Amino acid sequence: MRLVGLTGGIGSGKSTVSNLFKDAGVPVVDADIVARDVVQKGTGGWKKIVKAFGNDILLESGEINRAHLGQIVFSDPSKRQLLNRLLAPHISWGIMWEIAKLWMKGCKVIILDIPLLFETKMDRWTNPVIVVWVNPETQIQRLMSRDGCSEEQAQSRVNAQLALDWKKSEADIVIDNSGSLDNTRQQFREVLRKVSEPLTWKEHLRSRDGLISVVVCTAVGVLLARKNLL
Repeated sequence: MRLVGLTGGIGSGKSTVSNLFKDAGVPVVDADIVARDVVQKGTGGWKKIVKAFGNDILLESGEINRAHLGQIVFSDPSKRQLLNRLLAPHISWGIMWEIAKLWMKGCKVIILDIPLLFETKMDRWTNPVIVVWVNPETQIQRLMSRDGCSEEQAQSRVNAQLALDWKKSEADIVIDNSGSLDNTRQQFREVLRKVSEPLTWKEHLRSRDGLISVVVCTAVGVLLARKNLL
């Protein structure tokens, strides 16, 4: 089984590339969706957040006001670190469970769409790592246009993350999303070809079919050995 890491920076267009993989029929585990699930009202993650940040971050329905919580953590690095620390175990478990379900279905290539791939050290479990990069000016402009925020607010949110240029330097594959969507699609087709190449023998052993092959071969070997001993 091949676990492909997909990450980027805020406003870089990672979701665009993630959707291209989905459209191509490649299964994607989206950490943002997992993160929303683990903070649903009444869950362990929800309880930890309410205890740490108080009832002020709740909507009338009791659900977490994600926009309000986002404003709090983006303006205070210590609170952002606290939030990440509280939710990391829940999100990691959720991601592993999604991977397990796809493994049981026999999927051989899985995309892990994780914004904090490097920050959570999950890049160690993925190969290759794809970084969706965009030049700083375009990143700020897109963020301002998308969220209706000021340039100062956009820059503050960008600064709250690991530098996109650093992530680019750590990537196995870089998709430059600074241009048109057609240009991104053109790059994506080449990336899709690379990640869809035949599995290595190690990757095959990690797949469901590989494990079944090992179990069958082991069982046959044991039976033959017992037969020869009789």
